[in-house]
Amino acid sequence: MPQINILPKHLAELIAAGEVVERPASIVKEIMENAIDAGADKITLEIQRGGVTYIRITDNGCGIDRENVRKAFISHATSKIANENDLNAILTLGFRGEALASIAAVSRVEMMTRAKGEEIGTRYCIEGGEEMLLDDAGCPEGTTLIVRDIFYNTPARMKFLKKDVTEANAVAGVVDRIALSHPEVSIRFIRDGKDALFTTGDGKLESAVYSVLGKEFASTLIPAEYELEGIRVSGFISKPFNARPNRTMQFFFLNNRFIKTRTGLVALEEAYKNQIMAGKFPACVLNIQANAQSVDVNVHPAKTEVRFANEKLIFNAIYYCAKSALTEGDSRVQANIQQKSKQFVQKQYMPQPVSGKQIRIYEQQLEKASKEDFWQKTTANDFRSAPEQSPKEVVQTVKPVQILRDESVFKVQTEEVNLIPDAPADRKEEKVEVKEKVVLVPDAEPEETKPEVKLPEPNVVAESEVVTFGVEEEKELPDVEPYRVIGEAFKTYILVEQGEKLLLIDKHAAHERMLFEKYRASQDSIETQMLLVPVTVTLSKEEYSAVLDNLEVLQKAGYSVEDFGNGMVILSECPTAVADSDLAGVVMELAGYLADNRKELIPEKLDWIYHSTACRAAIKAGHKTTTFELNSFVEKLLNSSDIRYCPHGRPVLIELTKYDIEKNFGRV
Repeated sequence: MPQINILPKHLAELIAAGEVVERPASIVKEIMENAIDAGADKITLEIQRGGVTYIRITDNGCGIDRENVRKAFISHATSKIANENDLNAILTLGFRGEALASIAAVSRVEMMTRAKGEEIGTRYCIEGGEEMLLDDAGCPEGTTLIVRDIFYNTPARMKFLKKDVTEANAVAGVVDRIALSHPEVSIRFIRDGKDALFTTGDGKLESAVYSVLGKEFASTLIPAEYELEGIRVSGFISKPFNARPNRTMQFFFLNNRFIKTRTGLVALEEAYKNQIMAGKFPACVLNIQANAQSVDVNVHPAKTEVRFANEKLIFNAIYYCAKSALTEGDSRVQANIQQKSKQFVQKQYMPQPVSGKQIRIYEQQLEKASKEDFWQKTTANDFRSAPEQSPKEVVQTVKPVQILRDESVFKVQTEEVNLIPDAPADRKEEKVEVKEKVVLVPDAEPEETKPEVKLPEPNVVAESEVVTFGVEEEKELPDVEPYRVIGEAFKTYILVEQGEKLLLIDKHAAHERMLFEKYRASQDSIETQMLLVPVTVTLSKEEYSAVLDNLEVLQKAGYSVEDFGNGMVILSECPTAVADSDLAGVVMELAGYLADNRKELIPEKLDWIYHSTACRAAIKAGHKTTTFELNSFVEKLLNSSDIRYCPHGRPVLIELTKYDIEKNFGRV
């Protein structure tokens, strides 16, 4: 049997400290909560190098008298509880008595404090759990705690700290949540010598929201308040139109303590059901006031997870609070119409198909603007005035090109050139439509009988007048079985007949995959567009930190993002494909992903960014698609053997065999 050892005191303290002190943000949280429990209404926090080398927190609370200073740094020494019954009704933020002892075990701590009524204050220094100094000090009423050189005596834990800016943003996130949970406390946050946050402490939650989350975010909120069977919920929720792509801006507090509650977020989102777009989430700052005996906060060392005695009651209180606020406070969405400048299209000329290669279908209708090589856009007036199909008066040339023998089937190539006669001479090439078809003549004898193709009298067309568009370069074409585009169902699924199969193509999923592959192939050469008016985006501190850590990754993906300070970033350049999208939403979505996936595998991050960009840029289900676009799209899809699933894993094409269809109709 192995020997059982009693650990030395200093080693036991280092192990226990790991449960409370993970990073500088943990220290800030514990000390600021102690200051609030001490009755402080003014707190000043200063950090340097993310809090790794220096943290100073000053408050005007009740202070600590000299005889209790040493006790404050003993593990499990606390003034918050005295017996087991007190654990059933905890109203203070701290209660375990572990914070100061754990902090002192892994850093150099200096405390200056003076209790109310004392004439002289106390200065106490402790390093690595060992007392260094206890002496008189001149200081105001309250407490100042200085923490230096975190993990100086535990280098193994020091290496797990992030970059200074990341640690500083984590501290800022803690300060934000404390400021929102206690609007009656004025908080000043100094970061590397610069003021990063100041709240007035006037007791108004709207003032705290404005100071912490910014004017733009605060303007999207509506007040919410409701009481149900002793449970009172109050605060702010976002308007449905201003929903966000993730849940990072959902702040729940229980008796002024920040918590993470699945009950709360499910209740909130249920209240928004049928009022919010799919894939979007509401934002909120909600404080739940409940009897202390009905909740248990002694569940997790960080005290962010709680257990409710009646989950259903909490759910109903939050649900009806949000529901009533939406009914009374939500207003109609105001239109914001911006005039866009005209875009010009660069012509792409296509070489003539090479004889003997796989037959393909080409069509071209040039319109005012182009977002991709086969998805066309046009102005509203042009769209209304344009005919559904080509004009009836056309010039047509039909001629046999080549006859190939393939068992009992002959392939006959024909060429049709449709010209609109009213086109001006200098724009005639824009009115040309070129097609190549495959005519199948079955049951013909290869050697004895050649198929007779009856051709109409051709009109003579100058070869120089025939111009084609749409293909960037001539290349070897894969062997694709001939097909026929039948049409489109529900403006979402393209129907294609190919041999003995019927293909159903999801145009959004397929286009998304095409764009995704295009972005991955181009990477550094992705087309971008400068914004005339840069977009400012407010993020949570976790998202903000993740974006700043991945600026180069975003730049490679086509997004030029810069730090705008205080949890905001500014976007000045984006991929052309998403220029017409909700760019603030795009940045929030990217930031949320980067915050949740902190791996250093840059290609994986870029892949996800390309996923998001392609999804937003791809044509949406329900959008009208012209005949030319359908044919061009099917052509490109069937000639790309690697396009079988969208970036999210959904199939882009489903096959139905002729046999399966006839079986369902009882024909076989």
